Amino acid sequence: MFKSKIDKNPYGYYFIAPFFISFIVFGLGPILYSFYLSFTSWEGFNEPTFIGLANYERLIHDTLFLKSILNTLVIWIFSIIPQLTIALTLALVLHEKFIRGRHLFHAIFYFPNIITPITLGVMFALMFDWQTGSINQFLVSIGLIDEPIYWMNNVWTSRAIVALTMMFQNFGFNMLVFLAGLQAIPQDLYEAAEIDGASKFQTAIKITIPLIRPVLIFTLITSVIGGLQIFDAPLMLGKGPDNSTVTMIMNLYEAAFIRYDYGYGATIAYGAFVVIAIATVITFLIPGVRKKKEA
Repeated sequence: MFKSKIDKNPYGYYFIAPFFISFIVFGLGPILYSFYLSFTSWEGFNEPTFIGLANYERLIHDTLFLKSILNTLVIWIFSIIPQLTIALTLALVLHEKFIRGRHLFHAIFYFPNIITPITLGVMFALMFDWQTGSINQFLVSIGLIDEPIYWMNNVWTSRAIVALTMMFQNFGFNMLVFLAGLQAIPQDLYEAAEIDGASKFQTAIKITIPLIRPVLIFTLITSVIGGLQIFDAPLMLGKGPDNSTVTMIMNLYEAAFIRYDYGYGATIAYGAFVVIAIATVITFLIPGVRKKKEA
């Protein structure tokens, strides 16, 4: 009785078919094929040779891969703390109605996000160049240093420069996300707090921050996923001393497309996937994130 009333017209499937076909061909297919390659030895010029778990055993004992995990985490931490701090501070300031030209500042601060990471990497490489970089020339001109500093020849300064590049590119995007969250807060709450005599700082701590917690969670999780996939900036800035700026994806690129070890490159890709998945799960286990999820 009910089956006769169900519309079985197949035309709806025709409209959604292009997405699924393209996803299978360009998404799911390469994912499954790279998973197969991770169990093989292949240089790209012959047939892949199945070697079982040898690549994964090699990955576990690969000191460069382990160091690339450490480099990625250090660079991400150096970048995410100032990035979210600056983004949230600017969002709180630009959310105030008395700020003139707010929309112009929105565009100015967002502009670095539309510049390609390769371009930013080249720009920061030129700025921090040992001999002709503008940073060294400025510091010498004001008397802070006597001779140019070789920034990329130090483990920690090279990592800090890569982190600075990431922070400069992404803080504007996070600022706009925070602004969207701030605009969703009812103005009645601010008016009530103002009547009660609350200061701007108290309003931010007691009203604004708690109510934009979902936005904070979103920016934190996306920053974890995106930050652990960094590739372009360190590629342009260089490896640093003792491979101090080699990230997981940069290591993948060199294994697969420089040394033509595609099987091991695919293994590194899945190793990086596991690291990113673990970091994302740890983010969900943060007390504030878990509390919001359970609520």
